[in-house]
Amino acid sequence: MEEIRVKQDLEPQEMLRVIFDYAAKIANERRLDHLLMLMADMGREMIVSDRCTVWLLDRHKQELYSTVAHGVPPLRLPMSAGLVGHAVTTGQPIFIDDAYTNEEFKDVLQKGAVQMDQQTGYRTKALMVVPFRNNEGEIMGAYQAINKLTKGEQFTPKDLDHLTLAASYAGKSLESALLSNEIEETQKEIIFTMGEIGESRSKETGNHVKRVAEYSYLLALGLGMSEEEADLLKVASPMHDIGKVAIPDAVLKKPGKLTDDEFDVMKSHTLIGYNLLKSSKRQILKTAAIVAHQHHEKWNGRGYPCGLQGEEIHIFGRITAIADVFDALGSDRVYKKAWELDRILNLFKEERGHHFDPQVVDVFMEQLPKILKVRDQYSDLALA
Repeated sequence: MEEIRVKQDLEPQEMLRVIFDYAAKIANERRLDHLLMLMADMGREMIVSDRCTVWLLDRHKQELYSTVAHGVPPLRLPMSAGLVGHAVTTGQPIFIDDAYTNEEFKDVLQKGAVQMDQQTGYRTKALMVVPFRNNEGEIMGAYQAINKLTKGEQFTPKDLDHLTLAASYAGKSLESALLSNEIEETQKEIIFTMGEIGESRSKETGNHVKRVAEYSYLLALGLGMSEEEADLLKVASPMHDIGKVAIPDAVLKKPGKLTDDEFDVMKSHTLIGYNLLKSSKRQILKTAAIVAHQHHEKWNGRGYPCGLQGEEIHIFGRITAIADVFDALGSDRVYKKAWELDRILNLFKEERGHHFDPQVVDVFMEQLPKILKVRDQYSDLALA
């Protein structure tokens, strides 16, 4: 086990610096996983502990969960489990000077911290669990701190005050982030369901929109986009064909080749989808509007509905274009049988710089092993 360096408790001016630094970061953070890590970092610095975990209470599932923690993977536990469960259930903090000699929580520690130490080689000594509450006074979760790094190696009542202070600074932002997270998850569910509805009218499976979403995500990351941008595209891309809800069955489900007039009707799904989504102020739906509008544009300017060329086409449209075509060609449709992989790849090479952005084609080829893995994972055979 790596030797832990002895530290000093923070001086008052150092404590103020930590509080103000983290308060500013927490106030501006809306992503739940990032916020929880900031809270854990803030708590660890304020009380000079080796590790700090922020646990949240999921009352609906009667569970405690952590998305991020120092040295611990994401976990879910029954609401009453372990020291955290006891603190959350009773509303009282817990102080333990040594996990190996404590008698009050001996059984819990033997099944938890001590058992984990045996597996990892870590030595848990001091422990502190402090429940924290929302503005209505309801318990939202708890801080769990492990191993005080000062010479005394024990947490104190002052540490309780400091960790409680950390929770009070973070509480409002945490409530806001949880609400935003719930709204965003609901938006994702609605978007995906609407995407499935759009595809089902042309006898596509729900797995089509899943595959296009995952391909788009991989391509975005391969192009160097941030995790946030890639995830945004992944969430929005299932709406690329939402405009098909307004296309007549006689055109949408026609097994043979479309006439010019019928093709004009079919092309209108891009504008219909765009008009459905363009007025939203939500970032996800604004992105979905771009994808719906531009996923049939071509790099050489011969696509539709606007005949955009090159980088006039939003990168999200360029990515979704190749993801959608790959899945469409590789799947049975009412008007054709699925193509073999080599035939699709040869087409992409031929259309590099014509239909598709050359850089996106290159990244597609680089990401092909991952893309094929996604195709297998979400195969339509899984729905049969």
